[in-house]
Amino acid sequence: MPERPTTTPPDLRGALDPHLFREGMSRVAGAVHIVATDGQAGRAGFTATAVAPVTDQPASLLVCINAAGRSARSVQANHAFSVNTLSAGDQAIADIFAGRAGLEGRDRFSVGSWDTLETGCPVLTTGLVAFDCRLMDSRLVATHFVIIGEIVAIRLGQAAPALVYSNRSYHAL
Repeated sequence: MPERPTTTPPDLRGALDPHLFREGMSRVAGAVHIVATDGQAGRAGFTATAVAPVTDQPASLLVCINAAGRSARSVQANHAFSVNTLSAGDQAIADIFAGRAGLEGRDRFSVGSWDTLETGCPVLTTGLVAFDCRLMDSRLVATHFVIIGEIVAIRLGQAAPALVYSNRSYHAL
């Protein structure tokens, strides 16, 4: 049996319709998180589903963030961020940090109950879990940065149904 190529041939790169890709990804359920930062570059945050664990020693995770956004610049300049996994009751906060409520920058943090852990980044007290991270690495991949953070503190919240996003809407799981 012939081996399959492990990379896309140069003549096929960029041929995929981005609308088809987004439609396909809309069908993949993902936990909803608020990624937040604070420091010299200011306080910023955004809603994310592109979050994944990397290793457990050292404990780390990755987040994908649009390179054109203010939050990407703030995370990189602050060298720290938090990842707050939302409960089903936090849908309004998810919408605010997704830019659907007209609030921007620091004003987004006027909703919800926020605290800090070791890095000083905001952590949502009503979340299922909050991971406080120091920036370990950041790689620009096309339109997004893939950032990897070493987890320096964790706050476990109350057990509750999780907020997930699938088929362009929120669901409780």
